[in-house]
Amino acid sequence: MTARVAAPTVADRLAVAAAEPRSSLWRETSRRFRRHRLAMVGTVILLALLVAVLAGPLAWRLPINEIDFKAKLKSPSWSHPLGTDDLGQDLLARMLYGGRISLAVGVAAMLIAISIGTAIGATSGYLGGAIDHTLMRVTDMFLSLPGLPLLLLIVYLFRDALRKTLGPEVGVFILIVAVIGGLRWMPVARLVRAQFLSLREKEFVESARGLGASPLRQVVRHILPNSMGPVIVAGTIDVAAAIIAESTLSFLGLGFPPDIPTWGRILFDAKDNLDFAPHWALFPGTAIFLTVLSINYIGDGLRDALDPRKVLGK
Repeated sequence: MTARVAAPTVADRLAVAAAEPRSSLWRETSRRFRRHRLAMVGTVILLALLVAVLAGPLAWRLPINEIDFKAKLKSPSWSHPLGTDDLGQDLLARMLYGGRISLAVGVAAMLIAISIGTAIGATSGYLGGAIDHTLMRVTDMFLSLPGLPLLLLIVYLFRDALRKTLGPEVGVFILIVAVIGGLRWMPVARLVRAQFLSLREKEFVESARGLGASPLRQVVRHILPNSMGPVIVAGTIDVAAAIIAESTLSFLGLGFPPDIPTWGRILFDAKDNLDFAPHWALFPGTAIFLTVLSINYIGDGLRDALDPRKVLGK
């Protein structure tokens, strides 16, 4: 007769859980992300673009504003791998330089949106009551504003003043980043608020509160780290949206000046020569498309990898 094996008690399960490495959750998250094929494809594409724009100018040293009328509107060749524009400027050099600005705008605007949204969402979700109601009505007000027309209006009104004060590159960069980030924080605030409303009543937060943890410690050590999954995913979406917004501004002539190429600015300059030099618009358009697509794929992978139900195998 075989002896019956006793079912593990709650104490046994807790002991097993305590014996597991603390990093096992992150290892499982990383494993799930690596198994997401589209996310890995997006990661490879984005890393390739980053390496190109960061290291490319060190290998391809042609000046971005060197004019050569003899070589204007040339198709891709050995001397100009991506061709030239109507002034004979090398498009590869301008693409590599412009990629730095476009990606920097996306990341900086995302950090601003995440910072503002997290601060407002955390305050609203943790405190609740009248403060929550007021902050959410302010969020609703910003959500009701027409994003693109407001972006165009603000940049149009303040661009010249900042260009004279801080310089054409720094002034326009700060203005575009601030405006795009300042108009993208509302979805993040709603996500963080929803997470805080759910987590502030959980047992581990109640235990910390009962042990005398201050509100700031409860937020920083216990609630906020468990709310970062949706915020990270929202951040990837904001990077892509910021790159598209900067490209839109440059395409409409309200972004960086002509001597500071971004992918959107190169597209704007190419619009009148599509019949004669389609390569001029093809390469920056493809770069924007691949960047946004890869970031969206990475966001999808992070969303699945950070889903606690999937990470824990439930």
